[in-house]
Amino acid sequence: MTGSPYARALGARIDELHPTLRRYFSTIPEGSVGVGEGVFDTVGTPRRWLHPLLRVLEARGVVWAGWARDVPFRIVNRTADGRALARRELRLPGGDWTMVDAVALAETGRVVDRLGEPPTLAAVFDGRVDDGALVLVSRSVGLRWGRLRVRLPRRVAPVVRLRESWDDAVGRQRVELTVDVPVVGRVYAYRGTFRYRIEPDAGG
Repeated sequence: MTGSPYARALGARIDELHPTLRRYFSTIPEGSVGVGEGVFDTVGTPRRWLHPLLRVLEARGVVWAGWARDVPFRIVNRTADGRALARRELRLPGGDWTMVDAVALAETGRVVDRLGEPPTLAAVFDGRVDDGALVLVSRSVGLRWGRLRVRLPRRVAPVVRLRESWDDAVGRQRVELTVDVPVVGRVYAYRGTFRYRIEPDAGG
């Protein structure tokens, strides 16, 4: 199937989103891209002992192994073959870094996000609309490494929470993501605001 996986997963509930969010999660027309530019208030984790562990994932465009404030970023979204493709370019103190992911619709009707290049982590999400915002909470997380495919047991699997909303106070879209691991606690997060537009795809 073609079209935005978010729109297909939400069905009629997509009309409950704030108009800006509705446009963000709808199908991007062929020949166009969605471009968002803004600033992350914070990104990463201040727990330094985690940084060496996260560098393996950083190299594959999954998470950034560090901690920073006031980080400018740019996101480019496309809809292709029924998937929502995104590249987030972060202008970090040590140089630019890019996060890559592809969201599809699973057979269960839930969205599945495959992160990294090549795809390294996969998370299946339950989604709901809360006061015009989209809230996604992971119900399962899996690891892909070469031929290895492992679904992490719930007792050790990270829980990913994403909230995309409209912030009237600043007139921007707000994004908040957290990753928590049982016993360990919070291992990764980012939050910030941005402006979003649809424009012709200069890259073809």
